[in-house]
Amino acid sequence: MWCDTHDGEIHERQLTHKSLDDVRSFYSQFRGEVIVGIEASGYSEWFETMLQELGHQVWIGNATEIRRRARSRQKTDRRDAELLLDLLLKGEFPRISRPSRESLEVLRRLRYRHRLVQLRTAMRNSLQALALGSGVVLKAKLRTKQGRQKLGELPLSPALSRQRADWSELIAQVEERIARVERELAELAAGDERVRRLRTHPGIGLLTGLALVHTLCPVSRFANSRKVTAYVGLEPREHSSGERRRMGRISKAGSRVLRFLLVEAGNSAIRSDEALRRLYYRVLHRRDRARAKVAVARHVLVNAYVMLRDEIDYAEFRLRGAKRRSAARTVHRPEVPDHLVERPAAG
Repeated sequence: MWCDTHDGEIHERQLTHKSLDDVRSFYSQFRGEVIVGIEASGYSEWFETMLQELGHQVWIGNATEIRRRARSRQKTDRRDAELLLDLLLKGEFPRISRPSRESLEVLRRLRYRHRLVQLRTAMRNSLQALALGSGVVLKAKLRTKQGRQKLGELPLSPALSRQRADWSELIAQVEERIARVERELAELAAGDERVRRLRTHPGIGLLTGLALVHTLCPVSRFANSRKVTAYVGLEPREHSSGERRRMGRISKAGSRVLRFLLVEAGNSAIRSDEALRRLYYRVLHRRDRARAKVAVARHVLVNAYVMLRDEIDYAEFRLRGAKRRSAARTVHRPEVPDHLVERPAAG
């Protein structure tokens, strides 16, 4: 369904994706400022690209919010189209933010590298299983030249020997592709001042910096740090009632790759940053290791958000925090009356 705002008349036409030429021809007839509203979907990239090439604006709507505003429990394509058009005309369309095309390309490379790393880990585990079956424990030594040499010297059956050779060959190929993707990402981050500032934070490297910049920016769309942690999925779920307050596990609502990179960044940061190390052991004393890692990752995320928002590096971030703490101690220091102040005796 579509509406011409000049006369307010609503038109209806059914299009199928089987004929992409008809879809492009239909949207090509519109001129001027055209807004197309669709629900969030993981398979609408071709449609968004086509509309952008035609010069139309594409608004992606929050599917949950759109369904919540439906007046009918019946859900059909026609009713969904009516609802989307009604929300657009009333100015109530629950639009969500979408990364730019440049950010999408960077995030796709990060996700591709993440899948390659997962594939390499699975193949290394298969080699570990072959070694364990021969009574040899390699663990991290498998990544070294000596460990691979020891693996190659193990007496195995013909079938297992073939698997050992194939796994080793595939790992070498995957590592070559990982290195190529990392070189591409390094080139993309070379001239980005935002990534450079983030990398001054302990634990944040090339991959985490790129993921933060191209997932969060523009950071002006977040009102505060709580919105950021909710967007990434690191805020705890709350199940409270009355005077009883119960905090559950994190929501995991955002980017899985970014959460993974933040946890890895936190593991590295606690080795060099005293404040994050104290936080880690404070939570570890009360909870378990997994919750302590998540707490550190959440703090790394909040620190990165402030650095992006204020356009500062980590040294300036720490300096501002020290000034704020000093000011707070000065404000809350109680004043002592003069008659209670001890003075040294004369003479």
